[in-house]
Amino acid sequence: AADGTGVGAEATGGAGAVPEVLSAGFDVTDPAAVDAALTEIEAAHGTPDVLVNNAGIQRRAPIAEFADEDWDALLATNLSAAFYCARRVARGMIARGSGKIVQIGSVQSQLARPSIAAYSATKGGIAMFTKGLAADLAPHGIQVNTLAPGYFATELTKALVEDEEFSAWVARRTPDGHWGDVEDLVGPLVFLASDASRFVNGQTLHVDGGMTAVV
Repeated sequence: AADGTGVGAEATGGAGAVPEVLSAGFDVTDPAAVDAALTEIEAAHGTPDVLVNNAGIQRRAPIAEFADEDWDALLATNLSAAFYCARRVARGMIARGSGKIVQIGSVQSQLARPSIAAYSATKGGIAMFTKGLAADLAPHGIQVNTLAPGYFATELTKALVEDEEFSAWVARRTPDGHWGDVEDLVGPLVFLASDASRFVNGQTLHVDGGMTAVV
């Protein structure tokens, strides 16, 4: 699966063997670097069975004060990187006739908040890019879907989690009443990456404690 820094692959050595996780670091915002890395990976291990486009950053500011460089960084990391990786991996998946691509969206693929209009634009773009990929790739036996987390407690959201007022808002706004735990994303990701979702294509699966289901 490709992530924000490169591609990881598992190599198994028989029943009961511990999988070996291999990695290759490269800049997913550089199409030449993506092509070179995937060429090397495919030569050694073949085309990945699953691509997870999970590179992402956040920049916050009122729109009238939003800097050009922050807009460019959001587009490059959150949207262009997904395009470059999906385009490159799709070639091998098409030739093989199978594959899974999982994009990482957000509740901001559907909802907006003040100060993150640019981020919301990139995550909305991911949802529509997923639909377009499904239209192109479904005839080749490839499923493309988006996993869209709600508010999760992570290193990147640490400041928000520690903000008592914001955390109280998250608890009130989320029917489940609390921040998500990263472990809550594992099952949905396994579902989208497995044969269990072989007739699911072009969809956005929100894992958000019910946030996008209510007003």
